[in-house]
Amino acid sequence: MEKNNAATEFLHVGNRLLEWYRNNARDLPFRQTKDPYKIWICEIVFQQTRINQGLNHYNNFIKRFPDVKTLAEAEENEVLLYWKGLGYYSRAINIHKAAQQIMNDYHGVFPNQYDEILKLKGIGKYTAAAVSSICFGGKIPAVDGNFYRVLSRFFADDFDISNSRAFAYFSELATLVMPDNVGDFNQAMMDIGSEICKPKNPLCGECPINEDCLAFSLQKISDYPVKTKKVKAEDLALTYYFVHRNGEFLIRQRADDFIWKKLFEFPTSISSEMETFITGSKTVNHKLTHKNLSIEIFNVEVSSEDIWNRFMTENQYQITDVQGSHEKSFPKPLENYIQNSLKD
Repeated sequence: MEKNNAATEFLHVGNRLLEWYRNNARDLPFRQTKDPYKIWICEIVFQQTRINQGLNHYNNFIKRFPDVKTLAEAEENEVLLYWKGLGYYSRAINIHKAAQQIMNDYHGVFPNQYDEILKLKGIGKYTAAAVSSICFGGKIPAVDGNFYRVLSRFFADDFDISNSRAFAYFSELATLVMPDNVGDFNQAMMDIGSEICKPKNPLCGECPINEDCLAFSLQKISDYPVKTKKVKAEDLALTYYFVHRNGEFLIRQRADDFIWKKLFEFPTSISSEMETFITGSKTVNHKLTHKNLSIEIFNVEVSSEDIWNRFMTENQYQITDVQGSHEKSFPKPLENYIQNSLKD
């Protein structure tokens, strides 16, 4: 893997990144600890969430579930409740299962080897590398989008990051610049990618390795990283019925499949006798990572107690109200609908 940058001693570049990190590292609560549990939770929380948006959620989660044992012994619905606002609820389900795994398979002690960490539910190569390097001195780069961007620009490397081999390729590339302190290096790459070598409008003038960056010297920063394949979002139509009576409404918990696993939702179908109580409908558009949702929600205001009871009993729905809904986790579009529908 030959490279043509001005710097032939690439490890010097890694050390420069470390020096920059020690002087400019963001002051974050999880930076003050080597506790693998807290590092693990922070890595999962911030996979799909910006630091400034997720920090309060992280702090609240750690306050309620301060260690593996507390998390493992909690009810799944409570874990989901404390994940509220972060989205991607399958992450919460997986960390709950992984905590139980640690209690059962590792006697409550977080595994300290990369290969063992990788066996935990919901943990991939990036998270295993981050926990291993930060907490246990592991020597594996935590390759993610920041690594792809920084390294492809630094080396002006046109390897397609949508290629299935991209992770392995950039992991090898990272070893060219990776110093001995891999934990700090991984965090330095996260910060330099987030704060300096940004996807748009990078601050190249402030970059500590700009003098050796090939894309910068060629004035081709915007050409990297190369990504040819884009996942097309699927259009999906959903129908719900907001069945309510005297300030209460019917809900059920979703099964462990498809989208919004284990979250609560409204009925998705109603009986013919219920149809007479429909007073209107509203369509809500909502975007997920690879899905464009068009959600039609029918308002069903039930005046008959007999029909209400029969429908609820036959379909085993739960009853709640606005206040009670705060103690459950709903998909964001349905949560917003609840807050706007029964204000009076």
